[in-house]
Amino acid sequence: MEIYRPPFALKLKGDESVLYDVIIIGAGVTGSAVARELSRYKLNVCVLEKEEDVCCGTSKANSAIVHAGFDAAVGSLMARFNVRGNEMMGDLARDLDIPFKRNGAMVVCIHESEKDGLKDLYDRGIANGVKELKILNREECLEIEPNLSDKVVAALYAPTSGIICPFMLNIAMAENANVNGVDFFFNTKVEKLTPDTCKKCGQPIWKIRTNNGEYKTRYVINAAGVYADYFHNMVSEKKIHITPRRGDYCLLDKTVGNHVSHTIFPQPTKLGKGVLVSPTIHGNLIVGPTAVDIENKEGNNTTAAGIADLIAKAGDHVRNLPIRQVITSFAGLRAHEDGHEFILGEVEDAPHFIDCAGIESPGLTSSPAIGEYIGQMMKEKMGLEEKEDWIGTRKGILNPADLSIEERNELIKKNPAYGRIICRCESVTEGEIIDAIHRPLGARSLDGVKRRTRAGMGRCQAGFCSPRTMEIINRELGLPLTEITKSGGDSKLVIERTKGVEA
Repeated sequence: MEIYRPPFALKLKGDESVLYDVIIIGAGVTGSAVARELSRYKLNVCVLEKEEDVCCGTSKANSAIVHAGFDAAVGSLMARFNVRGNEMMGDLARDLDIPFKRNGAMVVCIHESEKDGLKDLYDRGIANGVKELKILNREECLEIEPNLSDKVVAALYAPTSGIICPFMLNIAMAENANVNGVDFFFNTKVEKLTPDTCKKCGQPIWKIRTNNGEYKTRYVINAAGVYADYFHNMVSEKKIHITPRRGDYCLLDKTVGNHVSHTIFPQPTKLGKGVLVSPTIHGNLIVGPTAVDIENKEGNNTTAAGIADLIAKAGDHVRNLPIRQVITSFAGLRAHEDGHEFILGEVEDAPHFIDCAGIESPGLTSSPAIGEYIGQMMKEKMGLEEKEDWIGTRKGILNPADLSIEERNELIKKNPAYGRIICRCESVTEGEIIDAIHRPLGARSLDGVKRRTRAGMGRCQAGFCSPRTMEIINRELGLPLTEITKSGGDSKLVIERTKGVEA
């Protein structure tokens, strides 16, 4: 076995003479799902992303739950795409070589007077097409989850709910799209959209001004997360409004990852599904989120009040919650549209401008289905022809821990980099980090490496492995240490060289 080294596929700036068939704004999970679906067809497609990597916005900070689909209103787009996305996730995870587990979810009722609410959720789930739903009594709840609160009286059980790694899902879809010909331009912020007409064919086109020059395209797909209303309102008289809804989370150590085996929800409120407690696909325990509406679309800072609130609420439904085992806290923003509904399709007064807006929870679950839907829409609109050589599968980063002792020894003999541990907490090797850097859309920052390999996600939170990871990035990409960032932009870790030391 050898370290996977495909052609380096990062692009920094486009060719202003190119007329793209489709440009997607945003490389989050929705934009990447759409890009992958469009890569099936004979199209010239690119993705514009203002950050330095894919999965840098809402997609990187969420509950990592594949929802069953019982919560969304009957007949809504949220319900439709949630259920379809859940159905697709198993095959997609297999094809893209990403971890996914149907661990099941429980909506826990702790007040006898509120048991009817579980029946309402059950009926809604059945109407939405969710399979295998069941209402459990107190004894059944405690039998499968002994650490539920002593106050539990009943629960709605959804076996089809699951857990996944949102980074890996997002990155895998983007990589797969890129391998199939989709261009990605990072550090490229869209500033203005202007409708125009193609001089050759007379058809509508869009001019997109960015900080890296102008791009031209026949169709724009708006998958800009919390900024989707900004671009929609730039081109349409029919305005929409998205509120950033901040959610605080706590991530607990792997030593307590088995405190519960299912995803534990409280009964939902108008602000969302509430504070959950769940195992993660990598063996941690996650607690969150809160739900606080804010104005700042970049306001993903945690607050002491938010963390205290989620800890108090999580303890209502899970007893003896080992909250002292927190290794980090973080916050994410959900793109809450005023109508609490996905907005999908061509904007009526802006021809060839397609919205994927208001994609909040269950957006992660729904993303493959949204991609499928937009892909089919574009196929019908443009009369698209499928590629004969489309590649629908992708191989993830090789993890030596997944091999037998004999296979691991053979791998290390051929490539000693797989025998050098860089991140001790997560047992990530140098070979994995090299792979992460040289893959399609490879990592160029510490967070880019972290999202692809988990180096830095363990108990010490990158306290020990950061310098070694920086040395590897420096060696593999030729980037000076003073140019390597934590997460792009101005997040440099080394300000200057010590006097007298050669660069």
